[in-house]
Amino acid sequence: MPVPVPRQRAIPAVECGQAPAASPDSGPSKEQAPPGTHPAEHPTTRRENPTEKREKPTDTSPGTSTGTDSRTGTDTGTGRTHTDRTTQSAAPTNLTVLLIEDDPAGSPIVPDLLDQAGKPIRVRTARNLTEAGRLLTDDVHCILLDLALSAPAPARTSADGGGNGNGGGDDEDHDELAVLRHVLELAPRHAVLALTSSSDAERGAEAVAVGAQDYLFRDELDGRLLSRAIRYAVERKRSDSAERRLAEGRLRAQENRRLERGLLPTPLLAGSPLRFAARYRPGRSRALLGGDFYDVVRTPDGTVHAMIGDVCGHGPDEAALGVELRIAWRALTLAGLCGDELLGTLQQVLEHERSDDEIFATLCAVDISPDGRRAGLCLAGHPSPLLSRPGEPARLLPYDNNGPALGLLPGARWPRMQVELGAEWSLMLYTDGLIEGHVGEGRERLGQEGMVEMVRRQLAEGLAGEELLRAAVNEVRELNGGELADDLAVVLLDRTA
Repeated sequence: MPVPVPRQRAIPAVECGQAPAASPDSGPSKEQAPPGTHPAEHPTTRRENPTEKREKPTDTSPGTSTGTDSRTGTDTGTGRTHTDRTTQSAAPTNLTVLLIEDDPAGSPIVPDLLDQAGKPIRVRTARNLTEAGRLLTDDVHCILLDLALSAPAPARTSADGGGNGNGGGDDEDHDELAVLRHVLELAPRHAVLALTSSSDAERGAEAVAVGAQDYLFRDELDGRLLSRAIRYAVERKRSDSAERRLAEGRLRAQENRRLERGLLPTPLLAGSPLRFAARYRPGRSRALLGGDFYDVVRTPDGTVHAMIGDVCGHGPDEAALGVELRIAWRALTLAGLCGDELLGTLQQVLEHERSDDEIFATLCAVDISPDGRRAGLCLAGHPSPLLSRPGEPARLLPYDNNGPALGLLPGARWPRMQVELGAEWSLMLYTDGLIEGHVGEGRERLGQEGMVEMVRRQLAEGLAGEELLRAAVNEVRELNGGELADDLAVVLLDRTA
């Protein structure tokens, strides 16, 4: 047994602009009972008027109940019964078209329309732009605009600079294109087909130049041509919209990349004999900036200050906070702060700038003496740097006095340790992205010990500088079986005798 379709609220014809209002005791309007219609075909007594061309305004969605007609155009010679038409009306249609035409006599210009599946294309009719705005719902796919439609008075007055709108042919052309521009502004996401006369192809071409998907001759329409044109216009609009969104996305991506690239640090090492190298890989897909941050500056006294840190999390907010902390560290360092005093001030910056009280950051900071033989080391919950010297195996610097991460403990202290570097050395600072990658398919992670053994082997192979960092990062990715989930940053400082 078929499931009854609930009847939707009918929109009065006068509300949709399809017919003038009639008093209760008056007869049917001209639109409701066209001249020459037999009394038996009156809407109150007939089942259907076979001469009715346009969709009734009560039919506003697929699956309407009995008593509404989703067809457009004349159904001549089919011999369908009322039951057949009800079944066809209840079937959902693929496309809905809004026809905007100034047709006071009620003579339709749109024939029967069928989509590719043979289902009727639903047509709604509006006689002016006010009605069009009311009938332009999300389920409308295409707009058929008659370029002979008169422009509304406000639009005409504005376009004419306060004139009365009575002009020659140039004014008429302007008014018709103004109507098209108004429709394009009213429905920027809908396909638009312009209808014009066969003697006015130039205006149709101008309509396409303004923004319509295509134009058709009003006096040469047939159902097959119009159905195909509607489908083409809809697909072309979809393609144009997708291409525009893609272009906008590319522009945004380029702007973001320029912004992120500009936020990456430029080491300030002018006058220093130390060599610098760095590798940076954000964990976020297609991003250039992550929550890891680093910087290297040389102060006027010849001391080289290097820092690397990691904000917990991997989103854009964490990346922005990392940039703020890096810039704050550089400013404080150039201002002469160092060690515990610097980290304490940096923690205040973090506490004021973070979006959540649970966000913290780890940090490793070293200050290398002007002669390059000694360094001070401060750790705030961060892994200890790796030191390698000729003739000695690479080893981690002491981390017994490792202080808490920034943002965890108010009033915390970070002791500064003195480290002997020697005459020739390499010092590698890194974030936990380098050591927390998996080894194979199991749950085992590389860890600091695995990282030390890996770097020792690569140093024995003669790798140094950029080559060493590139090889280390690539091997960590290979051991992990693909891209790392965490941000990764590595900084290498070298001093040769």
